Amino acid sequence: MKISAFEARIGSLIEYKGKLWRILKKNHVKPGKGGAFVQMEMKSLDGVKLNERFRSADKVEKAHVEPRQMQFLYAEGDNYIFMDLETFEQTGIATDDLGDQTLYLLPNTNVQVNFYNEAPIGLDLPANVILAVQETEAAIKGQTASSSGKPATLETGLKVTIPTFVGEGERIKVNTETGLYVERAE
Repeated sequence: MKISAFEARIGSLIEYKGKLWRILKKNHVKPGKGGAFVQMEMKSLDGVKLNERFRSADKVEKAHVEPRQMQFLYAEGDNYIFMDLETFEQTGIATDDLGDQTLYLLPNTNVQVNFYNEAPIGLDLPANVILAVQETEAAIKGQTASSSGKPATLETGLKVTIPTFVGEGERIKVNTETGLYVERAE
């Protein structure tokens, strides 16, 4: 499906020059002279970055991506194994393709895996995940909750800053987009 370059959104996938690209940044530019254009920073699935300028008349091909609800099962070697919640088929995604998203994955976490031409190309994590604090400094008596916090390592290896009143073994909610502490979890 062709759409105007002005309609493309950050995070969208488009087909351009024979490759699949994810839009990272997009700026509308309206110079004093000449027509308006869109400046886009894109990244291909193989990691190549591209800055491209599109005029208002330019069309781009919106990639047909099929989202599937899946559940993370386990890590095996260099792959993370996911199960389709409808067909129960298992699919492996390379650790390198997931990057830092692996720091938010625990077994039985439900995620949306995006497929392009029947191949997994990435996943969308839930907005927040609950992880246990594995290692942190002990609270010092007299410290107030208003201090800047203390470093902690969570069960997946993620490092975050947590309030001083949270201790080892406690479960906390972490925002998957920012990587920041949200609140204590029940």
